[in-house]
Amino acid sequence: MRYRLDSLILSTPLLKGFRPLLYLIPWHYFPVKKFTRGERIRLALEELGPIYIKFGQTLSTRPDLLPTDISLELKKLQDSCPAFDTQSARSIIEQELGSSIDQLFKTFDDQPLASASIAQVHTATTLDGHEVVVKIVRPDIDTLIAGDIKLMRSLAKLVNNHPVAKKIRPIEIVEEFESIINDELDMRIEAGHCDKLRANFEDSGLLYIPKVYHRLSGIKVLTTERIYGTPIGEIETLKAKNIDMKRLAEEGVVIFFTQVFKHNFFHADMHPGNIFVSDKGRYIGVDFGIMGTLTEEDKDFLADIFLAFFNQNYQKVAQVYIDSGWIGAHTDEKAFEAAVKKICSPMFDKPLGEISFGQVLLDLIREAKNFDISVQPQLLLLDKTLLNIEGLGRQLYPQLDLWSTAKPFLEDLT
Repeated sequence: MRYRLDSLILSTPLLKGFRPLLYLIPWHYFPVKKFTRGERIRLALEELGPIYIKFGQTLSTRPDLLPTDISLELKKLQDSCPAFDTQSARSIIEQELGSSIDQLFKTFDDQPLASASIAQVHTATTLDGHEVVVKIVRPDIDTLIAGDIKLMRSLAKLVNNHPVAKKIRPIEIVEEFESIINDELDMRIEAGHCDKLRANFEDSGLLYIPKVYHRLSGIKVLTTERIYGTPIGEIETLKAKNIDMKRLAEEGVVIFFTQVFKHNFFHADMHPGNIFVSDKGRYIGVDFGIMGTLTEEDKDFLADIFLAFFNQNYQKVAQVYIDSGWIGAHTDEKAFEAAVKKICSPMFDKPLGEISFGQVLLDLIREAKNFDISVQPQLLLLDKTLLNIEGLGRQLYPQLDLWSTAKPFLEDLT
C-alpha cells in the first residue's frame, strides 16, 4: 500500500483484465509518492525482508526480462540486515564442527564483521595463529526460504497460463532463484568454488583467491583466510596509493575473459563489494556463492557473435543464432537478420573502444526473444557479469578499450 504497487501491478499487460478492480481498492484514491516505478518496487522489496531483497537481486540479473529502468534500480538493493545473536553464531559453529569454539579457534570476535540475508561473518584466529573470517549461515533460514519459495511458486503458477507469461516465464524465474539460493545455503559448495578458482589462478599474478580452511568448514560454516585490501570502488584511495588505473582496468577485463574462455569457470557476482585491490595492485576476490560455466558450444557462440558484430557482418550474427539450434520453428530468419542490423548499426557511430560488449549481447538477447529464440541461462548470467566488469573497468579508466583486450581471446576460439 505504501508504495502503491497495486496500480503498478495492474497496469501490466499480464493483469490487464483486472484493472477495474483498482476502483474498488480504498487506497487507490490515496496520492502516490513521487517515486519512479523502479524505486517503488525496490523500496517494497526492502521492506518485505532479506529473502525478497535476494529475489530482487536475482531479478536484476535478468535484464532480458525486465525494463531497463527497473533492472537498474534493482541493482541498488543492498543485501544487508541486522545481525543475529552471538550465542546462536557460536552454537551453529560448535554443532557443525563438533567442538567448542575454544578448541577450534585461538580467538573469535563476537562482533560480526558483516551481516547479510543468508549468512553473517565474524573474524577469528586459528589455533596456529592465522587470521581468518568465519561465514555462518543464519539460524532457521532454510525454513524461512522454503515458505517464501512456496508462496512465489504459487504466484508464478497463477499467472503462468497468461499469453504474456510465455516471454516472462515466471515459473522458470522462481526455479532459478530457488536453485541459486539453495546453493548459497550450503557452504561446502562455496568452498569448492573457492578451491577451484584459487587453483586456476595459483600461478598468476592477476587475481588472488583466499585459502579455505576445510577442517574449520562444513554445511553451515565456511572459514577462509582473511584478506586485506582496498575496495575497488574506492577509486580516490587507489589513486592515492599510486595504483596504475589503466593497468588495473585492463587486467580486470583479462581476468574475466581468462575465466570464461580459458578456465570455463567464472565468478558471476563480481560487483564492487566482492573485489578488493592489494597495495601492489593485485586483484583479490571474495564471496564465491554464485559461479557460472559455459559449454564449448556456448563459448563458440559468444566468440562468433562478437567477431561477426565487430566485423559488421549482421547476416553472420543472425546465422550464428540460427545455427545454435535455439531458434523457433516459425521464426522469420530474414526479419531477424534485419532486426539485428537495425540494433547493431547505430552502435558504430561511436569509436570501437567505446562499444559495450555487454550491451551488444543484451540487446541481441532481447531481440531474439521477440522472435521466439531461446537463450541459455548461463549466457544471461555471463552477460550480467560482463556488464558489471565493463562498468567497473570504465569507472577505473574511462578510456578502456575492451575490444583490444578481448579480441585475442575470441580469435583463439575461432
